[in-house]
Amino acid sequence: MTNDEFYMDLALNNALAMKGQTDPNPLVGSVIVNNNRVVGIGAHLKAGEPHAEIHAIRMAGDQAREGTIYVTLEPCSHHGRTGPCAVAIVEAGIKKVVIATLDPNPVVSGNGVKILKDAGIEVVVGVGMEKSQRMNEVFNKFIVQKKPFVTLKSGITLDGKIATHTSDSKWITSAEAREDVHHLRNQNMGILVGVNTVIKDDPELTARIPNGRNPIRVIMDSTLKLPLDSKVVTDKKAETWIFTSDTYDREKKQTLESMGINVFHTSGKKQVDPTEVVSILGEKLVSSLLIEGGGGINASFFENQLIDKVVLYMAPKLIGGSMSPSFLGGSGVEKMKDAVELSDASITQIGKDFKFVGYPIYK
Repeated sequence: MTNDEFYMDLALNNALAMKGQTDPNPLVGSVIVNNNRVVGIGAHLKAGEPHAEIHAIRMAGDQAREGTIYVTLEPCSHHGRTGPCAVAIVEAGIKKVVIATLDPNPVVSGNGVKILKDAGIEVVVGVGMEKSQRMNEVFNKFIVQKKPFVTLKSGITLDGKIATHTSDSKWITSAEAREDVHHLRNQNMGILVGVNTVIKDDPELTARIPNGRNPIRVIMDSTLKLPLDSKVVTDKKAETWIFTSDTYDREKKQTLESMGINVFHTSGKKQVDPTEVVSILGEKLVSSLLIEGGGGINASFFENQLIDKVVLYMAPKLIGGSMSPSFLGGSGVEKMKDAVELSDASITQIGKDFKFVGYPIYK
């Protein structure tokens, strides 16, 4: 590992520690080095607050002059709620800037680098690029497409079942795996299920970890049959948004809204259109969405090629039975050549279970 890689790794790890706090902004870390000593370090903590470079420069003070700054994302060049970081770097007297990756927004990409180079500062781009881009997969999609990064999560047996034929599902996975799910919820701005899941399980859909952030609870409910005594309606632990179709109950809509629930009408005649759900969430600045639905909901998003990432918690158990529900329903593909492959797959063990992560490749 070179010195540049070592210090960039430090910046990347510092940025990752803020996962779940910066939405809809990216995760960014920064380290300033002078005479082989770390003199400043920073991370972006929250939207609207100073960027990572500013924190690092303030910590370094006069020691930033003639130093090298490592930044996981191209320093910004525009005036927003905070000033342009590229200008702050120039004013601090830094002589070299090492950047993991350019800003993915094509409107501003390269502008920060131009400011630095025009000031006579040496700029290196690409150190830690792959890790930086993966770390900001949510931001990279949202800033370009204005739609949330969608993760499908499911707890399954090795034969892909999410319950027995009698609908018993507690618990397929271990306590350790379920705790990891709460961290996953904390990292997403929204969590989505179908109304049948709410009727059957009456879930809270919250992130039950210390100082955790509860995501917005998104319910797909074509006719507004959601029980008014459901926890997602009554507990007030997080916002609840309901997406419905043309067949919704008008009187029920008014009742739900009077209880503080947001109801969104999609153009689907009998079913909620998942494409519209994703688009509306993007318009509302929801940059990440976790789907914890049943086989039907999961299939509707897959069939519309809306899933960006798959996370499966696999228990070393077998249920069997043709009537036992699987995590992916729908009509399915007709030929193996049409199967959706998952790239960049990884498996880690959590307790007795295995966590699989992969990224769908749509044809």
